[in-house]
Amino acid sequence: MSRSTLTVRGRTTHRAPPPGLIALCTALLTLLTVMVTYRHGTPFALDRIALRWSLHHRPDVATALARAVTATGTGPLPYACALAAGLITGRGTRQRLWAAAGALGFLALGQGFRYALMEGVRRTRPPQTDWAVHASGFAFPSGHTTTSALVAGLLACAVIRTVRPAQARCLGALAVCWALAVGASRIYLGVHWASDVLGGWLFALTWLGLGATLIPVSRLLPRT
Repeated sequence: MSRSTLTVRGRTTHRAPPPGLIALCTALLTLLTVMVTYRHGTPFALDRIALRWSLHHRPDVATALARAVTATGTGPLPYACALAAGLITGRGTRQRLWAAAGALGFLALGQGFRYALMEGVRRTRPPQTDWAVHASGFAFPSGHTTTSALVAGLLACAVIRTVRPAQARCLGALAVCWALAVGASRIYLGVHWASDVLGGWLFALTWLGLGATLIPVSRLLPRT
């Protein structure tokens, strides 16, 4: 068996993403962080364009929908989804509990690093008069975006290991679409610059890639 594959329940799946992809995400995140810091948080041209567009395209129905979507990116729901991802990954009670604890720990540790980065950059949000929902804390990288993307990655990993490939692709795509919608809602509601959301996605991809490479799921699960 090659280093990049893993057999699970008779299926062969990729154990880790290509190192080059992880390196690319890390490099882009680093570059974006340096640029935001160097500019002292001043928004880029695309940030201003995206905010201006959202301000002119906020009908009541779309705004209410965006608020509902954005609410799923924080609070207990993402952690419940991470817990569920762990529970469905294992094959026995012991494995399920172990994987659930690992998924929660992975998410919490990622949040810790994200919070440290946010405090280090200390970027201010768009003007509060442009907000369509409450927000708090610094802007870069977006917390809702990072959280939903990390959880989507955990869910995708879980379904890849437990269902057939066609079903895994469908469920994984749904998880990714949810994470993308949460990130987009932060821009639409005016509480984040577009580059904050991009930073959240890059942070999540980097963290997921490092986790998949350094901590393969097969090593986390005890034998039953």
